[in-house]
Amino acid sequence: MGKSKKEIMEQKQLTGSQAVLEACIAEGVDTIFGYPGGAIMPIYDALYDYKEKLSHILVRHEQGGIHAGQGFARSSGKVGVVFATSGPGATNLVTGLADAMIDSTPLVCITGQVFAHLLGTDAFQETDVINITMPVTKWNYQITDAEEIPAILAKAFYLARSGRPGPVLIDISKNAQLQKFDYPGYTPCNHIRSYRPKPVIRKNYIDDAVALINNAKKPLVIFGQGVILGKAEKEFKKFIEKSGMPAAWTILGLSALPTDHPQNVGMLGMHGNYGPNVLTNECDVLIAVGMRFDDRVTGRLDKYAKQAKIIHLDIDPSEIDKNVRATVGVWGDCKETLPLLTLGIEQKDRSEWLAVFADYAKQEYEQCIQPEMYPSSEEMTMAEVIRNINEVTQGNAIMVTDVGQHQMVTCRYAKFNDTRSNVTSGGLGTMGFGLPAAIGAKFGAQDRTVISVIGDGGFQMTLQELGTIMQTGVDVKIVILNNQFLGMVRQWQDLFHDKRYSFVDIQSPDYIMLAKSYGIDGAKVEHRKDLVAAVKTMLSHKGSYLLEVMVGKENNVFPMVPQGCSVSEIRLK
Repeated sequence: MGKSKKEIMEQKQLTGSQAVLEACIAEGVDTIFGYPGGAIMPIYDALYDYKEKLSHILVRHEQGGIHAGQGFARSSGKVGVVFATSGPGATNLVTGLADAMIDSTPLVCITGQVFAHLLGTDAFQETDVINITMPVTKWNYQITDAEEIPAILAKAFYLARSGRPGPVLIDISKNAQLQKFDYPGYTPCNHIRSYRPKPVIRKNYIDDAVALINNAKKPLVIFGQGVILGKAEKEFKKFIEKSGMPAAWTILGLSALPTDHPQNVGMLGMHGNYGPNVLTNECDVLIAVGMRFDDRVTGRLDKYAKQAKIIHLDIDPSEIDKNVRATVGVWGDCKETLPLLTLGIEQKDRSEWLAVFADYAKQEYEQCIQPEMYPSSEEMTMAEVIRNINEVTQGNAIMVTDVGQHQMVTCRYAKFNDTRSNVTSGGLGTMGFGLPAAIGAKFGAQDRTVISVIGDGGFQMTLQELGTIMQTGVDVKIVILNNQFLGMVRQWQDLFHDKRYSFVDIQSPDYIMLAKSYGIDGAKVEHRKDLVAAVKTMLSHKGSYLLEVMVGKENNVFPMVPQGCSVSEIRLK
């Protein structure tokens, strides 16, 4: 039935730009990260009238904007929203899109585009952003008619947050931003034909998995970010506590279970803990929850857990059997599948099996952890810095890391009590992620302490975002672990290329003077005697603070699974 004449007369007219902002408000967005430019100027003009409802954070580079959006999404559990202009503005988002895609981070990126009649003419700042971003987005779409905006943005937010989350990019031509149309109101999307965000849970797979777990003598649970994305932390904890099974984590799964939980046996993978890596190849049943068997976790696939029956829980059916063949694949949202498993499994005492992990942990502590956290040498280590931070925060801070040795050390040694406390670039390994992601993480969790641990190499990639801190006054604690090298590359050159240090010796500016030029206080620590007081000063300081700690130049991160080796061939030194 059509609208009456009165309804048509009363219908609200909006520009496309206003419709974009109305969609954001309807979806619960309160913070947008972005950088204006010619092709998105109409949206920014409309934003001028929405200041009371939408907070816009002006970053210093579009890559900083999208990493901030990622940090916001990861700490808050909401969809991160990013604005950028056409051409170079849009292409500067690509690294962040790729990072968000592989790490399943929900984003809606809105880019401006040239007028529709100029598309394909190589107009000023025109780039085919749709084809460029297709491989690194969950969905993308170009709008040239304003009337499409409400429905397309509803679909964008739904796709970004549902099922396996991911980044969505909507490209809007300038004419569509300026165009006025009869605004029908905003209707959120909750269904798309042929898109099934949650697979149907099949009872026979649940039953098969329960039988394997109940008959297992030496089961091992490995959990990833799927537990956090599914908001299934409580369900996961109940599952492992009833079963008595040891549980190990991927770096993106870190903080889903408190680090001091008695069944938490540590980190998997290349720089993971000794026990969970070695015993992956000794367990009889391996239960993978919300993780994708990344190569940094598995090492050589032809030598990975060949003795074990594999149970793989995942919301994305394409991940099951992709890298490791599952004995039982349990498709579905782990918030729904874990309680079904918990209901069926038997309560068991697996203290003898956990004691095996404890024995490996003791060996690792004596040979690796103690020398790193309590070094006898004059040089400070990254691990002792993290230990000192733990002692002050008591595991209650959000730790945001960049990529490199400091990232592995922080993930290994940081203590966490609460979920969504570890924000890092996992699958893509994006240097430059740490500082802007920490800014976003603080906006996403304003009541929590946010500490960004960064190497001297990664910091120099996006240090211009100190300007964002200066302008917004956001409170981020920045710790630069400065070893005067591109440390992880240098470690590989040390171990596998006969110490041929090729272009890894990197010089740094005076970070304290640099921070002060942005109105940020800071201090440099070169001697161990000053470290404890400096950490306390940083964490008690009101406002952002930069702490630079000079650590050993040629310290390596161990344990380590050398590339091309089995996880059970992990080296302690």
